[in-house]
Amino acid sequence: MATAAQGGSHLVADLVARALQGDDRAWGALVARYAPLVTSVCRRHRLDEADTLDVAQGVWLSLLEHLGSIREPAALPGWIATTTRRECLHLLTGKGGRQRAELVGEVDGATIDLTEQLDDMIVQAERHAALLEALADLPPQHQQLVVLLIHDPPLAYAEIGRQLDMPIGSIGPTRQRCLEKIRNHPAVAPLLESPARPAHR
Repeated sequence: MATAAQGGSHLVADLVARALQGDDRAWGALVARYAPLVTSVCRRHRLDEADTLDVAQGVWLSLLEHLGSIREPAALPGWIATTTRRECLHLLTGKGGRQRAELVGEVDGATIDLTEQLDDMIVQAERHAALLEALADLPPQHQQLVVLLIHDPPLAYAEIGRQLDMPIGSIGPTRQRCLEKIRNHPAVAPLLESPARPAHR
């Protein structure tokens, strides 16, 4: 049975192969796909924005160096999560002395099951990437409709119709068609079929 992490494995394998050949767009797509995962791990370690940027830079440099040695695309998010955590701990223990070292202890002490937490973050990152991929395949107006429908705070249909120059009566049916296309998208469908956690290497 396919796992959530394996749902986009074909796309990830293609991006990795192209990135190894020097395709800057493929490399950018990999970074964009897993940037939310890196940010999530940094937040778990209570890093501020500047430190998060430093950690992310270290993670992407390390990935660039080791990309060719990652044999299975499904293992990539786990590798990124583990590398990010290592970078976070390195920064916390090496920058700021005892107070930051104590913070590392608090983070580790509060972690009942780090593996499970990383799994959750990996699954969330894969779902985020799959939804973005499915959204990008919708027509431009439908993309805008989906974005407006999930706006926070919620927008009234009248406001959405005004912004998109769309009759209010057509918003509901169009929304349903968009959701159906997203659910059936090749990147999203495997995630809906299998809620299993990603397998560890």
